[in-house]
Amino acid sequence: MEYHTKIRELILDGSLQLIQEGLKSGFLYPLFEKQDKGSKPITLPLDACSLSELCEMAKHLPSLNEMEHQTLQLVEEDTSVTEQDLFLRVVENNSSFTKVITLMGQKYLLPPKSSFLLSDISCMQPLLNYRKTFDVIVIDPPWQNKSVKRSNRYSYLSPLQIQQIPIPKLAAPNCLLVTWVTNRQKHLRFIKEELYPSWSVEVVAEWHWVKITNSGEFVFPLDSPHKKPYEGLILGRVQEKTALPLRNADVNVLPIPDHKLIVSVPCTLHSHKPPLAEVLKDYIKPDGEYLELFARNLQPGWTSWGNEVLKFQHVDYFIAVESGS
Repeated sequence: MEYHTKIRELILDGSLQLIQEGLKSGFLYPLFEKQDKGSKPITLPLDACSLSELCEMAKHLPSLNEMEHQTLQLVEEDTSVTEQDLFLRVVENNSSFTKVITLMGQKYLLPPKSSFLLSDISCMQPLLNYRKTFDVIVIDPPWQNKSVKRSNRYSYLSPLQIQQIPIPKLAAPNCLLVTWVTNRQKHLRFIKEELYPSWSVEVVAEWHWVKITNSGEFVFPLDSPHKKPYEGLILGRVQEKTALPLRNADVNVLPIPDHKLIVSVPCTLHSHKPPLAEVLKDYIKPDGEYLELFARNLQPGWTSWGNEVLKFQHVDYFIAVESGS
């Protein structure tokens, strides 16, 4: 409650301004207006195959020599990949258009200029073999909480397991690290006092994602004692022991403000966070290398890793747009 009291006015005032803009511009609709009267309700696809279970199976595949087959570059328009190809390499779509891959009979869409590794935390070596370091790393860890503990649907990691993610090996000099976090003070303190220091990362800002409905109301009452309508992002910079020249050092970026608000209508997909590329663009160098950890979808220009990294790239989540429309 002490934490909530400290940021309450900021959340209230900042959100109100953005919500008013949303209503004015037509992104949000007042409650009394029915939007898209003729639209059909969206039916979400069932899990066609469990990617996390495939990752478990992959642990038993013979491992490749560290130096060979570091990446799998997709050349064909429609590509079938074997499980062994997929789990032991970073897969790249270097083209400027979306490609389709077929895995276990299911089709997944890969955005242009995207790459990914489908694996669990015990099989991250192909990402380290990728010979890339990243200017921005976004992490959405599966935090342990009571509802997750009661449910078998989601796996979670202990703080010690999260701490073992090899961020120092993946981060470029001056890398910006962004970690999504729930409102539990235990997790916030852990990031600021233990996790970031163990990775030689200095906290530079704390941002807030405020969740609203299509009509501009908070998804939960702001002062609800149970669930709050906001989550946090802790931003930090990797501190180098020795000064190294930065990539694109001649490009100026804005200093990162503290307590920036992101206000959006949450996706209907459970726990799906808004993409941050657009929000971060003023504070990062263009044409950098960007990485998302624990991702469940892909983004153009980004490398993504996770044991469900293709989940929301399944073709059933997309609607084909007719040419010319």
